[in-house]
Amino acid sequence: MKAVIYARYSSDNQREESIKGQIRECTAFAEKNNITILRHYIDRAFSAKTDNRPEFQNMIKDSGKRLFDMIIVWKLDSFARNRYDSAHYKNALKKNGVKVVSATEVISDGAEGIILESVLEGYAEYYSADLSEKVVRGVTENALKRKFNGSTLPIGYLVDSDQHFQLDPLTAPFVREAFQRYDEGVTMTAIRDWLNEQGVKNTRGQKMTYGSVHHLLNNRRYIGEYTYRDIVVLDDIPAIVPQDLFDRVQEKLAKNKKAPARHKAEDDYLLTTKLFCGYCRAYLCGKIGTSHTGNVHHYCKCVSVKKKRTECHKKSVRKEWIEDLVVSETMRIVMDDKAVEAIVSMLIDLQDRENVNLPLYEQQLQEVDTAIQNLLNAIQQGILTKSTKSRLEELEATKEELET
Repeated sequence: MKAVIYARYSSDNQREESIKGQIRECTAFAEKNNITILRHYIDRAFSAKTDNRPEFQNMIKDSGKRLFDMIIVWKLDSFARNRYDSAHYKNALKKNGVKVVSATEVISDGAEGIILESVLEGYAEYYSADLSEKVVRGVTENALKRKFNGSTLPIGYLVDSDQHFQLDPLTAPFVREAFQRYDEGVTMTAIRDWLNEQGVKNTRGQKMTYGSVHHLLNNRRYIGEYTYRDIVVLDDIPAIVPQDLFDRVQEKLAKNKKAPARHKAEDDYLLTTKLFCGYCRAYLCGKIGTSHTGNVHHYCKCVSVKKKRTECHKKSVRKEWIEDLVVSETMRIVMDDKAVEAIVSMLIDLQDRENVNLPLYEQQLQEVDTAIQNLLNAIQQGILTKSTKSRLEELEATKEELET
């Protein structure tokens, strides 16, 4: 028989060794039963409570090609921790002549095997639901005590040894001034640039972006509001921004959201950086004109003519006309059967040449970031030893290498 191995782990705290162990036992099972392994499907940091797993879905899709007869998993809960998903996908696999086999759980093919498999799947779903309830219960208890729950720490706050929020004397003043500046009419872009000049980093330790500033100005924790699920407590976190200032900023944010965007015209032109003058080869840029009737018209104009750099005599063209022309011509070319075949061929070639290690590097980088954050949390709580420091330096070096 021909088979594939499906392996996964659900948590960032787990490591690649978990995958290696699963594959080792599944391979031993295959060798013992004279089964040929064709390939491995591996999902890292994906829960089996959902079917939204990339390699899992690829495996189900590939089963339709009828290249393999069996899927070997370490345990049945690797395949699914949801009885509906388990039944649904096993039924789909059955139609394709593929069955799911556990390498470590002995389940017979008879009637009693059906009972045992149902019990194992039911227990897996119960375990997952029970664990989820315990986690929520623990986090809710932390919330009731106004403790930091491990989410992203807002700019302007620190966490003390008891996991309570405290003001960060270095960054809290910048948060308040950001609110004051926006209230005075300064744009978010200007506030972003000012914060970057001051060396303020966003919650990921990177430069401030427009989105970072927008999130900062909307964050209700700055008025001392603690929120978790349906728990909302006022005045239990040290406030950075007065309530009246926060309310004025929210009004301005709502008003500016409804106002026309300053750069909307730039986004409206489909052919920006793609359209060039047939005379002087300069690019064509967007231009807006208003007629005597008050109607707004959009044009594409040669930048040389606009800036009077040359004697180019290219006239402006209507934006709608040139865009419609390009789109219809593109569709005519692309929808040709030969063109479609050529595109498919190039795409398949590109996928074959794609760096297969890149997803692994990205996953390892995510794991390293998590490990670094865990160490920093430990250091904040006063756990600092020689081994802690050396481990942190080792992780930082690994992170730099993986990013490269």
